[in-house]
Amino acid sequence: MVMTFGFRQFRLLALVTLTATSLLACYNEALERQAEQIRQQEDEIARQRKEIEALAAGQQIQQQKQRDCNRAFREYFDKAQLATNREQAISLYREGLAICPDDDVAHYELGRALAAAGRRTEAEKSFEAALKINPDFTEARRQLEAVQKNR
Repeated sequence: MVMTFGFRQFRLLALVTLTATSLLACYNEALERQAEQIRQQEDEIARQRKEIEALAAGQQIQQQKQRDCNRAFREYFDKAQLATNREQAISLYREGLAICPDDDVAHYELGRALAAAGRRTEAEKSFEAALKINPDFTEARRQLEAVQKNR
């Protein structure tokens, strides 16, 4: 069976074809926009995942530092406070500071023990370390000035 198209049917077929092509182009454009949005969202998710991992790693490091400092207090700093032998106290503070180097009070106490032992240059360094950690540590500043005067 052979179909013949009249002009009207041909125009209708052309209009339907043009409409379908336009709809397909719009659909493809919408799909491309959605694909780009998905890529951007995946990139953002990956960035946020890395940020979360970095924060978790930093938190683990901070927790380990806290455990180290707790151990330094239990095993060294507290014992140094009670030590009657000045050299033993100095040794205990140094051992504790090797584990927990960011404790301003331990640096200060080490400086006091060193100054009392007449080791002014070492005491000065300990007071400076305390002040580097805590610039507002007025007693450490006062002790540093006293040691520097008595050089």
